[in-house]
Amino acid sequence: MSEDGKTIALVTGASRGFGYAVAEALAGPGTHVIALARTTGGLEDLADAIEARGGSSTLVPLDITDEGGLQRMCLAIHERWGRLDLMIHAAVHATPMSPADQLGEKDWDRAFAVNTRATQRLIAVTRPLLIAAPAGRAVFITDDRAGEKFFSAYGASKAAQSALIESYRAETIQTGPKVETFTPTPMPTALRARFFPGEDRSKLSPCKTQALLMIKTCLGPG
Repeated sequence: MSEDGKTIALVTGASRGFGYAVAEALAGPGTHVIALARTTGGLEDLADAIEARGGSSTLVPLDITDEGGLQRMCLAIHERWGRLDLMIHAAVHATPMSPADQLGEKDWDRAFAVNTRATQRLIAVTRPLLIAAPAGRAVFITDDRAGEKFFSAYGASKAAQSALIESYRAETIQTGPKVETFTPTPMPTALRARFFPGEDRSKLSPCKTQALLMIKTCLGPG
């Protein structure tokens, strides 16, 4: 914990969907949430929700592919708190559904820039802060679509991300931080709607339910 006794938690993709639900669920008097996302309006709504729960927040309107921006954010975290107790990486990019032979180059590049390369950058810039905490933890939100038809870029970039995370987990068993992964069940998010636009959303699990399950599963004792 930081000097003021609060847990310092960074949540990416925090302006909507699962990331928003996680940030709100973490909020409370004992936690300061650092919320990162591109959508400023969603972050402002989140700040209000966090305040209503008695918590505090720092909003970071930033494209997660901005390496310099990530470095500046982590420098600011270091200067203010000296550590990061928790990092939850929920930011993701959904490419258009497409046969593998028809996928646009820009869509392919964006999928890997957000889902894979940005994850590696985030690992690099947050690890020093996480190991400075007494029990730093990193949680990555995964989604296995590798090999499914029309998921070529998304599935490939998320599979590469999972391989990267598993290497990070293996490398940090002795040194920290503790690395966890969580795969939520289908939720009524904008990302899901992009993949399955005609789906009955009433049958999907609420983001809040999955956020609470993630906290119980990944952030419990041990």
